[in-house]
Amino acid sequence: MTQQRGSGLVALLTTVNCFFAFPSAAAMDIPLEVLTHANIEQLPTITAQSPGAVIALPFEESYAVTCEAKGNPEPEFRWTKNGREFDPSLDPLLRKEENSGTFVIPNNGNLTEYQGTYRCFASNKLGTTVSQEIEFMVPKIPKFPKEVFDPVVVEEGQPFILKCDPPKGIPPLQIYWMTINLQHIEQDDRVSMGLNGDLYFSHAEEKDSRRDYCCFAAFPKIRTIVQKTAMSVVVSTRNSESPDGANSILQRKPSLLTPPGVGSEAVLVKGEDLKLECIAEGIPTPKVEWVKMGHRLPDKARLENHGKVLVIPRAEQDDGGKYMCKAKNPLGEVVHYFTVTIEEPPEFVVEPQSQLSMIGADVVIKCSVGGSPQPVTTWRVNGVPLHESPADNRKIFDDTIIIQNGQTSDSAVYQCEASNKHGKIMTNANIMIMNLFPIILTSDEEEYSAVEDQGVMMHCKVFSSPPSTIFWSKDDSFDLVTGSRFTAHDNGSLEIHTVEKGDTGQYTCLAKNLEGTSAINAMLYVKDPTKIVAPPQDQWVLIGTDAQLSCRVEFDESFRDDFELLWEKDDEEISTNNTEHSRYFIEDGVLHIANVSHIDQGEYRCVAKTPVDRDAASAQLIVLDVPDAPWSVALSERKNRSVKLRWNPGEDHNSSITEFVIEFEENKWQPGSWKELQRVPGNHNSAVLDLHGHIGYRFRVYAVNAVGPGQPSEPTERYLTPPAAPDKNPENIKIEGHLPHEMDINWEPLSPIEHNGPGLEYKVSYRRQDVEDEWKEHTVKRHSFVVRNTPTFVPYEIKIQTKNHQGWGPEPKMVTGYSGEDFPSAAPDDVAVEVMNSSVVKVTWKQVPKDKLHGHLGGYRVNWWRLRSLLHSKKSHGEKHMTAFPGSRSHGTVSGLVPFSEYSLIVMSFNGRGNGPGSHPVNFKTPEGVPEKIPVFRVTDVQRRSISLAWTPPLEPNGILTGYLLEYQLINDTEEAGPLQTVDISKPDTTKWLLRDLEPMSKYRFQLRSCTSMGCGTIVSLESTTLETSLASVHSGISSQGWFIGLMSAIALLTLVVLVACFVNRNKGGKYSVKEKEDLHPDVESQGINDDTFCEYSDNDEKPLKGSQHSLSGGLKAEDSGDSMVDYGDDDAQFNEDGSFIGEYAAKKEKRASAEIKATAQTPA
Repeated sequence: MTQQRGSGLVALLTTVNCFFAFPSAAAMDIPLEVLTHANIEQLPTITAQSPGAVIALPFEESYAVTCEAKGNPEPEFRWTKNGREFDPSLDPLLRKEENSGTFVIPNNGNLTEYQGTYRCFASNKLGTTVSQEIEFMVPKIPKFPKEVFDPVVVEEGQPFILKCDPPKGIPPLQIYWMTINLQHIEQDDRVSMGLNGDLYFSHAEEKDSRRDYCCFAAFPKIRTIVQKTAMSVVVSTRNSESPDGANSILQRKPSLLTPPGVGSEAVLVKGEDLKLECIAEGIPTPKVEWVKMGHRLPDKARLENHGKVLVIPRAEQDDGGKYMCKAKNPLGEVVHYFTVTIEEPPEFVVEPQSQLSMIGADVVIKCSVGGSPQPVTTWRVNGVPLHESPADNRKIFDDTIIIQNGQTSDSAVYQCEASNKHGKIMTNANIMIMNLFPIILTSDEEEYSAVEDQGVMMHCKVFSSPPSTIFWSKDDSFDLVTGSRFTAHDNGSLEIHTVEKGDTGQYTCLAKNLEGTSAINAMLYVKDPTKIVAPPQDQWVLIGTDAQLSCRVEFDESFRDDFELLWEKDDEEISTNNTEHSRYFIEDGVLHIANVSHIDQGEYRCVAKTPVDRDAASAQLIVLDVPDAPWSVALSERKNRSVKLRWNPGEDHNSSITEFVIEFEENKWQPGSWKELQRVPGNHNSAVLDLHGHIGYRFRVYAVNAVGPGQPSEPTERYLTPPAAPDKNPENIKIEGHLPHEMDINWEPLSPIEHNGPGLEYKVSYRRQDVEDEWKEHTVKRHSFVVRNTPTFVPYEIKIQTKNHQGWGPEPKMVTGYSGEDFPSAAPDDVAVEVMNSSVVKVTWKQVPKDKLHGHLGGYRVNWWRLRSLLHSKKSHGEKHMTAFPGSRSHGTVSGLVPFSEYSLIVMSFNGRGNGPGSHPVNFKTPEGVPEKIPVFRVTDVQRRSISLAWTPPLEPNGILTGYLLEYQLINDTEEAGPLQTVDISKPDTTKWLLRDLEPMSKYRFQLRSCTSMGCGTIVSLESTTLETSLASVHSGISSQGWFIGLMSAIALLTLVVLVACFVNRNKGGKYSVKEKEDLHPDVESQGINDDTFCEYSDNDEKPLKGSQHSLSGGLKAEDSGDSMVDYGDDDAQFNEDGSFIGEYAAKKEKRASAEIKATAQTPA
């Protein structure tokens, strides 16, 4: 910053506002930056002072009377007390602060000598500033005088007043009327407390007699409550037999207990609450009305104390005028007029202002004061009355002081003080007359950032006298910055209203006055605006779920470290403390709200901020929930058998109520159980409910919206309906005949709530329908009846009617039923069988005549059983099977038969009683079919180029076997399988086959079917893999050696001996050490004995050595064979250890296999 200093620097004088809230002019304070450029003297200025009143509360240790000031040189302090000089340092009991006017009065019990009005004066060589008056008050502890009161004896119906007369104390004062037990005296239209604390009784009643009326006065400021001596009231009642009996006191026109007379005046200060009171006596108790004469009562007016007090808070001048209270009852009225005057304490209309003026100029100081009554104004200069400090160039004109051709010596502190009976105000005005070159307080080379299309303010704060002229230029140009977009403000700042990209650059502020010039530079950078490109969207969220609000923003990259994204809810920032219990967290600009509740509903605003601009976007989060419970549920229009239910709907929580559900609970049959009674649309709030008799009902309602059902309302009071005759007869009448000569009648009983009263019974009426017959009637309490000695299966007409002690139910409807059924007495004739195929036949018959059915025809049953397979000559009665054909029909189809078999069947009818006799048996035969699935298909031997297969015949060949069809193909792990090879085995008794010329180390799939003349049956399949050459030779060499078989036998025998020895020793109770146990049970692996030989005995020579890839005895791994013995074996099939069938192949030697491997042709094994 460059500066050109002028000559003639003078002392610089300033003032500031008083610290506390007393009326004062805005003081001019020299900024600290100015003091760094020059040692400028300053007028003293009060910076802190005690409030207008300091109350010495008894519970405080000390009381500070504060006066702080600043100035250059440092000010010195002096005090006055009650207008006379007072030096706190002369009192050894007072504690004075260093470099301060403050002194502290200790609470040593002798405070009254310090009571008074204090004022502080802060002075240096330039002038004196004065504080407001400070009143130090030492309150006395208020006390009621000790008094003894005679009982207040009052005649019933007469008015009376209990006086409180509270002691004086520090306001505010609060008065209560209570009993000795601290129970409040009940107040109402008849009994009330006046503004003065007295307790007024409009007329006495007998209940007013008591001995403990106590007035309590509370002084919160000094934390004190005092109690007046209890007063006794005795109300004497009149003798009703006397001529002036009790009735004579019941009628009396009103009169006022307070205020007295017909008119009074009220004066209060503006801003206080206006309170007017009228308390009247009379019988009946008078009512009080209030009127403002010629005007309506202000809108802010309110009534208190049961209408007896009119309150107008914060009274203004317009609230003055004439008011009237009127107390009236049926016998008359009484009025009182109030003339209200609103006065005001002193108030500055024009407050004198601190000024900085150049040398030679005229200085005008104006102090205009208002108030009612008109305040008296007094001027002082440096704390001295104006007439005691005359000046030739100072003129006084009414409320204005003019200093002509002001010089530096005219700089001073002027005090303007105004007072009336309602208060006093005083202010200081610092008048500085000096010349000073421009001092620019704004830092040089400041950098500003602005956003395109928005505004920016660049500052140039200047302190000088006389005021400086400010010039702005750009980029070292001599041209001034001008145009409609630019404004140079009086405080020196340059404002650009709409920033453009071209405004980037260096700006210079030049300040100039008569004393010199100064200049600073500032740099402006124009940034891209911050913009929300994807604002949050309105959401409807179910309560208890999670919500997400997203906000995507674009901003200038240079602000990446200073960019801030905030979320607000209803104009308050959301705090995300990122704790595990916080339901809010922000991630990548997305606000997550967990477990949404009702308090989360509202407007959410995304706020994107950079140091120079911001953007915001809002969305509504609407929380959906079930409706709240209806309220104010009430009954109306009560009738014997109906009632109207009304309710007010609860909050629907943003989902319209679709319906209301009305429930009831009764206390007779199922107390405590709520049941649904009726549903009404969601736009209704009442319903007429039809009720049963002799029931105590309670009702409740709940609302339903799209979210679900809400909570039920509180139940209504119980509503009892009177007894009545039944409204309905039984339903679902069933007529059954379990025995031929009986008819069982059953019905659904009325529910207990439908009885409508005590003594419910049922009248059962019945008669035959097919003949002329009289009605027979029986009355029962149960819900069933049996008619005995009826003909078999004849039609009846039945009626059932309800009754109770109140009468009969409605006329019943008639139903028809039949008496009991008997078994059919005839069998179907002309039974014939037509064979459809090997497992299905069609059966036909002639229906049983209707008169032989003896009941409702249920249908026909066909029973059949297998006599034999046509492969065998011996017959046997197989398991019986049955198929039912309901209804009236003469044919049916029987399926699931075994082909190539002989069967027998019979046909019979049935009804509700049971089956009739069966027809004569009819025998028939089924033709051949295809065989069943082969139960067992397995590999018995695997070599390098051959595989042996074995199988068992099908359990049900379903005809005469003609042979087997064997198919196989190469299926190595390639996408394409090899060609399918077929072997037609024409001998039906073949159960083994050897396949030769196979590929070594190759996987094959084998498929086998058995065949009859009707075709081949279901395929069974398995897979196996041929061996490598080395493994095949090892297997062939070792397994055929006798020494190997002997070695295996010896190992097995040795193992058996060891196990027997262990068992015997254990039975003897012997104990072995760990070493002995290891000796008796050696590790199998270390002995060279594998798992296959240690606990398993095998006598065939096809067992592979440990480590071989495939079992030659059929124990294939799962991946080598997809089928096993378990898959195809029947429960009755048994195999020996080499896989051959017991009984069929036991005598054959497996050594033949090795010879067959060498053969070149594929021949049966």
